[in-house]
Amino acid sequence: MVVLDALGATELCRVIVTFRDGLRSHQDLINRLNVYPVPDGDTGTNMALTLESVVEEIAGLESADLDSACKAITHGSLMGARGNSGVILSQLLRGISAGLNCPSGRPGARELSEALTIADKLAREAVMRPVEGTILTVASGAAEEARLAAEAGKSLVDVAEAARVGAAEALDRTPSLLPVLEQAGVVDAGGSGYLLLFDALLAVLDGRPLPGPADLPETNFGPLNPEAPGTALAPGDADAELAGLRYEVMYLLEAADETIPSFKEVWAGLGDSIVVVGGNGLWNCHIHTDDIGAAVEASLDAGRPRTIRVTDLLEQVEEERWVREAVATQASGPPETPPGPPPATGVVAVATGEGIGRIFRSLGVQGLISGGQSMNPSTADLVEAVDDLRSDEVIILPNNGNIRPVANQVNDLTTKAVWVVPTDTIAEGFAALLAYDPGAHGEVNAEAMAESARRIVAGEVTRAVRDSDSRAGHITSGDWLGLSRQGIEVISDSLTGAACSLLEVLVTDSHDLVTIIEGEGTGAADTRRITEWLRDHRPGVETEVHHGGQPLYPHLFSIE
Repeated sequence: MVVLDALGATELCRVIVTFRDGLRSHQDLINRLNVYPVPDGDTGTNMALTLESVVEEIAGLESADLDSACKAITHGSLMGARGNSGVILSQLLRGISAGLNCPSGRPGARELSEALTIADKLAREAVMRPVEGTILTVASGAAEEARLAAEAGKSLVDVAEAARVGAAEALDRTPSLLPVLEQAGVVDAGGSGYLLLFDALLAVLDGRPLPGPADLPETNFGPLNPEAPGTALAPGDADAELAGLRYEVMYLLEAADETIPSFKEVWAGLGDSIVVVGGNGLWNCHIHTDDIGAAVEASLDAGRPRTIRVTDLLEQVEEERWVREAVATQASGPPETPPGPPPATGVVAVATGEGIGRIFRSLGVQGLISGGQSMNPSTADLVEAVDDLRSDEVIILPNNGNIRPVANQVNDLTTKAVWVVPTDTIAEGFAALLAYDPGAHGEVNAEAMAESARRIVAGEVTRAVRDSDSRAGHITSGDWLGLSRQGIEVISDSLTGAACSLLEVLVTDSHDLVTIIEGEGTGAADTRRITEWLRDHRPGVETEVHHGGQPLYPHLFSIE
């Protein structure tokens, strides 16, 4: 293998493609490291998608000169940047491209060192409040070691190797610089992804193999500690960490360069995790904020925004935690197969929450799929769950309106006979199971269970995540909402206020039992206020209380 002493356009493009391949193969591992402070998307996925855009840009080059390649890398990363990590990565790539784009067209050791220094500088300038223990620390470590090697007259490969060593050592230090990483037992996710750039560079320069996830030493990517606090943020922790910064807002901004400083000043008062990168009239802008409208309106004074993306960060925290719980459940293996012949009809239910799962199991469910609001399982997940049952006929309880269309496809994708009972809530799922007969055939069960689900009145309490209007009145983000099958029934400024007002609407003299299922975000005191309200205002109604542990919905009600 020939060891290169300079990089041309072809070699630089190969580095980018190899970097993209490395991110693809490592993205799941990098995603699992993503704990600070709230996952704004998955870091590994965002970095890999950002590189996909760069690879597409260089694939469309008409000429193979270095200047064109560097401009393509800069433009592709700017236009395709995803999430906070992708935006910072785009700035690092911009700096590297600027430093390597030398007049000779064959950058060597000195140019690489200068490129990494520029990248470090630009990345820090792009972040409104730089934080150590992040990808910025790793970029600085790489730049400093590369500078020392270049000043010592080392070769291009030696400088690249020094940069990798500096990046790896800085990455290993990130937990000592950022408490949330130390608590979780991991290193910084974005820095882990950036380290792969130097592996890609060395793969092109001297032919060494790109390391796979299993080949990386533990110190490079940190031991994952599932027991450590901070590995997955609970909703209360997420609310505290967000401190009002509920949403990620990103857009491309067409604006004159001189307008950007004042634009940044406006954004500084609206949120955090602010990154603004670009130049020559086009900017990629990223912020965490609780005021979506103001974050977008700020751009109108500077220029014209486009490709606006808004992401609910708290929902992503929930989804990440649910995924990890589901992975842990799957890792523990399927439940033991009960002795004797299988039931004529098996049941698969979709739900989340430890207590909810226990209740479903106690009512006869054999297959549980993790999912619910904001986390919809795939058709493949449901097919696999159906096929895992020993029964030839299977009932699916989707327990969510968004999951029903997916569940309806399963019958055509399995050799088993499948019926979907159209349950839109957990309460309806529980009610359906009261009519479940394991010895009866699927069609008989489906009809009886659907009828049983329809007999109950279901209610839910949750919190508004954005301003809106409804038949119950105007909704402000943070309001508590009481929902029935017909939609939003009540709006309140307190959890128990919404719950009691909802029960006032739903519970009539014809009802004799209210089942209360406690979820995350509530406690014994809240439940006691609700049961006291029922005792005072609906004295003829009995109450049952179960702990469900479901996220996002502190109280579910089943009324019969």
